[in-house]
Formats: sequence, C-alpha cells, structure tokens
Amino acid sequence: MKYFMLLLPLMCFDQKIYSVDYSSQADVKVYVVDYESQCDLKVYKVDYSSQTNGNEGFWYFVDYASEADKKIYFVEYESQSDLKIYFVKYKSQAGWKNKSKKHLLY
Repeated sequence: MKYFMLLLPLMCFDQKIYSVDYSSQADVKVYVVDYESQCDLKVYKVDYSSQTNGNEGFWYFVDYASEADKKIYFVEYESQSDLKIYFVKYKSQAGWKNKSKKHLLY
C-alpha cells in the first residue's frame, strides 16, 4: 500500500498545453483534422487548468512553456503529425478514438 501511495502522484496527468513556434521545440506534433472520424483524439478546450482531467482530451492552453505538461506544434500536413486531433464543442464529446496514441501525452 505504501508503494502505491508513492506512485499515485506520477499517475496524475493534467493536460496543460503550450503551442510552440518550431517543431523542434515540441514534444508532440499535432494536426487538426476536418472531421471527427479522422482523429486520434477529440479535444475540448477548457477555460481553467483545474478543469483538466488526466489524459482524456481536456486541454488548457497556458501562456508560458514552463507551465506546460506538453509542448505541441501544429503541423501543416497530416503526414508530419504524431497525433491527429479534432476540436469538439462539448466537454462530453472529448476522448480518445485511437488509444494506441495515448502514450504521446503522458
């Protein structure tokens, strides 16, 4: 039980995101698709960092790279991406469609 308590903080992942200017600065290269059916992850942009809930597609965009859990770069072409996302209008729509890519945001 003691060991589980030590690992618990390591298993809690927020999704504070910072968009970088160059692909070389990014942890993940992201492409925004036109249709939900094409994405790996459906993303809902939240208004406050406290609204992020692990690695489930609730993204809070921070103002500084030092505040971010992940730095992303938006690529121009799908073939350049590590992850394809689709921005949804409602929180209930967010989530992974391709769970094999989930590790990219840990």
